[in-house]
Amino acid sequence: MHGSLPVAPGAGWVRRFLAFAGPGYLVSVGYMDPGNWATDLAGGAKFGYALIWVILLSNLMAIFLQTLCLRLGIVAGRDLAQACREQYSKPVSFVLWILCEIAIIACDLAEVIGSAVALNLLFGLPLVWGVLITGFDVMLLLAAMHFGFRKIEAIVLTLVSTVAVCFAVQIFLASPDWGGVAAGLLVPTLPDSEAFYIALGILGATVMPHNLYLHTALVQTRDVAPTREGKRQAIRYNTTDTVIALGAAFFVNAAILVVAAAVFHRAGLHDVSELQEAHRLLAPLLGAPIAATAFAVALLASGQSSTITGTLAGQIVMEGFLKIRIRPWLRRLITRLLAIVPAVFLISASGGKDTVGLLVFSQVVLSMQLSFAIFPLMKFTSDRRLMGEFANPRWAKLLGYSICTFIAGLNVALLFQTLGVAWMAVLVAVAAAFVIWVRWFYRGA
Repeated sequence: MHGSLPVAPGAGWVRRFLAFAGPGYLVSVGYMDPGNWATDLAGGAKFGYALIWVILLSNLMAIFLQTLCLRLGIVAGRDLAQACREQYSKPVSFVLWILCEIAIIACDLAEVIGSAVALNLLFGLPLVWGVLITGFDVMLLLAAMHFGFRKIEAIVLTLVSTVAVCFAVQIFLASPDWGGVAAGLLVPTLPDSEAFYIALGILGATVMPHNLYLHTALVQTRDVAPTREGKRQAIRYNTTDTVIALGAAFFVNAAILVVAAAVFHRAGLHDVSELQEAHRLLAPLLGAPIAATAFAVALLASGQSSTITGTLAGQIVMEGFLKIRIRPWLRRLITRLLAIVPAVFLISASGGKDTVGLLVFSQVVLSMQLSFAIFPLMKFTSDRRLMGEFANPRWAKLLGYSICTFIAGLNVALLFQTLGVAWMAVLVAVAAAFVIWVRWFYRGA
């Protein structure tokens, strides 16, 4: 699909913007996938509107990082995986590939579980059956690739719009305290240590590693003129597309927290975090059965849209790091099986009662990989040999590395909280040994 979509350089602003619009929406689904729902629900139920500012902060950081991605793809003509393969030694590139594959599988696990829970809520299907069904349903959606990349973008945009409409309905029915919403958005507060940990979960799990690889490739589907002005125009329109799309993702994540605060926190139900429990309580508390249905439909649309972009990211990562091309359906089957097997085992072992725990587990795995994507992204977009005049200026380097360090610190804290001292020490020792080997003992090409 590289360079397959014309951008109508002589057309008006609206037509040119619509020609570039699309990649941002495919990327945005990673910021509203089922893996983010647990922390948003818990934050709203426990602390009301107090943590909305955390969602806003994480969204602003995500916008900055995604704009770096589109610049790398447009200017350097490389996706992040290709840049890593070309710029790093083979051992480093191989480890980065393995880590990214693990992140994609973890993200797939969240999508499988979220879709299975949605099917259970809508149709009463057992969770195990839902997991098996979601393992193969995306094949039908990927068949649309044969009709052009725009069809995939249209399907994803429809699913994202469905999620947004469903939560707009729930916010209308919930009648939140808009003064409290404004205060939670503009006044940063952390009521107690538990709020701090939930904030860590929201921040640490918001930026999806595979999204960074995905965005650098998606922007290359447009046939951009290889001139300075052509690249500058593409950056401008893609940046606008990204800001609008991630603004929609912010609305969805904030809406989950706002609905949880307006419905559960207001009713004194501070321990609601399970998706099934939230679905069961919405209808009686709001007096409208459509609220629970809209919740389940939004969850299903979220899982399905995320799984499409996960498939595309898997193709990009494998081709970029290894130069191996396999058919999308085979790639999807492999990653789905790697997610389905542990999902079926864990759901069977827990009796389907701790789906949020599984979602949180997937987010922890994602957080472990994130730093290995954002620091290379900053390095490449700051390299004048690669980016020329489009390299990051000094203020962008300062801001970017500050964001990367901040996110890395939050993820280390999240991992420390989850794994404990012993496992953290093991991870640090393994990482240090690998760095020493590559730096002083590796003699490969």
